[in-house]
Amino acid sequence: MAVCIDGSEPDYIECAIAAGVMPVVGEWVQSGANLRADCVVPSFTNPNNISIVTGVPPDVHGICGNYFYDRDTDTEVMMNDPKYLRTGTLLAAFADAGASVAVVTAKDKLRTLLGYGLTYGDGRVICFSAERADSVIQCENGILDALGLVGLSLPSVYSADLSEFVFAAGVRLMAERRFDLMYLSTTDYIQHKHAPGTEEANAFYAMMDGYLGQLVAQGAIVALTADHGMNAKHKSDGSPRVIYLQDVLNDWLGPRASRVILPITDPYVVHHGALGSFATAYLADHVDLADVINRLETLPGIDCALNRVDGCRKFELPEDRMGDVIIVSYKDTVLGGAADDHDLSGLNEPLRSHGGISEQTVPLIFSRPLGGIGKRRLRNFDLFDLALNHTL
Repeated sequence: MAVCIDGSEPDYIECAIAAGVMPVVGEWVQSGANLRADCVVPSFTNPNNISIVTGVPPDVHGICGNYFYDRDTDTEVMMNDPKYLRTGTLLAAFADAGASVAVVTAKDKLRTLLGYGLTYGDGRVICFSAERADSVIQCENGILDALGLVGLSLPSVYSADLSEFVFAAGVRLMAERRFDLMYLSTTDYIQHKHAPGTEEANAFYAMMDGYLGQLVAQGAIVALTADHGMNAKHKSDGSPRVIYLQDVLNDWLGPRASRVILPITDPYVVHHGALGSFATAYLADHVDLADVINRLETLPGIDCALNRVDGCRKFELPEDRMGDVIIVSYKDTVLGGAADDHDLSGLNEPLRSHGGISEQTVPLIFSRPLGGIGKRRLRNFDLFDLALNHTL
């Protein structure tokens, strides 16, 4: 049972355990395995979930953000179509080998990617999202009535209920049959809104702990990680601490000499306003790349600005899907495009977001002890290797 807790900075679990609301995971920390790992950068949902289920970084599997600029078609597109994947998944490999596999994700943007290579029809494979649980069909999801199975109503995409539906589905699926492999992936709605240790965050992790206890009681070996961490990105008055890169580059170079792409962009921007700590920029041929990089690095709040080759080498990204410059901001700062293009009306709490190096550390927790892992650098996409080959 592999679980990706979206946006779960390690402090969320540590604070919930300290508050006494996560006794099951608290026991794993003592008697199982409690490790830290690095997620991939950009520390966003799609590249990290796909790294976890493929076991490789984005320069191999090709998914380097939620959103990118397709040079071939001169369009900015969502990277949620399986055609952008460059390798198969572990989920499909297990299913092809005859294992029973179940995948439940919160948002449908991930469902098609996670389901790449899966085939349905003989009852061994199920893959659906909580967001679209009311519209599952046998030939695409391997299930006919997800709402009836779970016994809950369709949750709002902007709620903690979306993640609870994922866990409830996992419990019900395991109760109906013992799947050989299951992958559950939640949403970070709560983490975008509430800091570790707050009443709302602790209540969310208490809910999660209850379902994890049921899964272990059903005989599951559980492995937990996160796709990325989360940090406060706002000023003392609660307004976002943001650098609007498109406006900055327009001032420096003119209005048509650059194009800023924000890979955090997806259909669900209400809780973050498409503001994250990673961006890439495409520059016109006449622009002095080295000069732009030097000027970007002098801006307060910028962690690093790198040319495409150096940035892709540092962060293990596919060069053909990145711009001429890769920009990462500091822990307390986010990057935007043009200020007029961001709708921040949905930010009813001070902004918390992710995307940079500062959100790279994530938990790696197992319900059983591990052995034989040595002192290697651990990544969140080591989850399946550790769970399958190193649990005692």
